[in-house]
Amino acid sequence: MFDIGFPELLVIGLVAIVVFGPDRLPEFVRTAARLLNQVRGMAAKAQKELRDELGPEFADLDVRDLDPRSFVRKHLLDGMDDEPAANVVPKKPLAEPAPYDQEAT
Repeated sequence: MFDIGFPELLVIGLVAIVVFGPDRLPEFVRTAARLLNQVRGMAAKAQKELRDELGPEFADLDVRDLDPRSFVRKHLLDGMDDEPAANVVPKKPLAEPAPYDQEAT
């Protein structure tokens, strides 16, 4: 989601130790973990309520499908390379150059 690697986590950890100090850091981490769990719980509850309100027709609804970027990827771009387009006419080599109109220029 955030695309954070190990070096970035290490820098964030070092900054946290400097800013909060080694004494208050464990308390801060516990508070952040509780907050994250509450946010995850609220998101799960909202998804469950959405599925319940929409009814059984949308039981397999995935909230990530509502993101416009994933919608475009899923419905428009998937399979583009798999099948050739039906309306594409193969190009034929030209036997002679295209006509040139000197009066049109």
